[in-house]
Amino acid sequence: MATINSVSGPIDTADLGFTLMHEHILVQSPGVKENFAMFDREAELASAVQKLKDVQDRGVKTLVDLTVGNWRDIPFVKEAVAASGAQVIVATGLYWEVPYYFKAQSGRSIEHIADLFTRDITDGIMDTGVKAGVIKCAADEPGVTPDVERILRAAAKAHRATGVPISTHTHAASEVGLKQQDIFEDEGVDLSRVVIGHSGDTEDTAYLQKLCDRGSLIGMDRFGLDLFLTTPQRVATIQKMCELGYASQIVLSHDAACYFDWVDPPLREKLMPKWNYNHIPDDVLPALREAGVSEDDITAMTVGNPRRVFETQGAY
Repeated sequence: MATINSVSGPIDTADLGFTLMHEHILVQSPGVKENFAMFDREAELASAVQKLKDVQDRGVKTLVDLTVGNWRDIPFVKEAVAASGAQVIVATGLYWEVPYYFKAQSGRSIEHIADLFTRDITDGIMDTGVKAGVIKCAADEPGVTPDVERILRAAAKAHRATGVPISTHTHAASEVGLKQQDIFEDEGVDLSRVVIGHSGDTEDTAYLQKLCDRGSLIGMDRFGLDLFLTTPQRVATIQKMCELGYASQIVLSHDAACYFDWVDPPLREKLMPKWNYNHIPDDVLPALREAGVSEDDITAMTVGNPRRVFETQGAY
């Protein structure tokens, strides 16, 4: 079997098990904790360890942490993994809000950006000893701007150099996932190695079929974020896609985090009480079964499809 990078070292894809494909350990605004001391590290570490233990108790074996760029805190993630025994894969790449360093006006090439991503995968992230196992890139409501396109092309080049998969952030309402696929295809990427993320934010199965028919997997990965779509709506969309024969191209997740500083915790809990790692094993899988989704399809979405994404490897 193939060996892939995880926080705790190389792991065999046969050992991935039930995998949540789009999560975060920390989501924190860059510079806030460093300049305003708004982060109780020990308390948040203890909380993260407990949350990782809780989801493991529910049968989840692996989380893919798609936090990238200056949002990352790999030493924190490394400690949380060591204390919890969780299996976590971390990412290289950038979010759609591109830092000035990487913009075209900086004079830095796409190849330079790709080299930085590649180094995270082959050599490790800074001095942490942790190697990335997936590449994250993003486009949102503003679309594929020139600077976003540079990052997408750099991600594609790093993917081709290393063989690790690509996972994206998208704005489903504007069908930006199709534009991401166009760029990846232009760069020679095998689209079956790409997960088009946040596809679960739409009920438009015609759009989802277009993504799948080009070979990519779709991330139905924001369960608990009811501000976009409710869980019953998300479940119904997955049920329809499975009925249409696309279960082999769906992965599940929440896009949740142990620590998330974009919203004050009491408000987040009030608005999105189910937005946590436990929602899929506790609530979503029973709802999928109730909707008539087969055990084989559930196993494919939670175990088989994530394994296949990581198992096909090799630079090309």
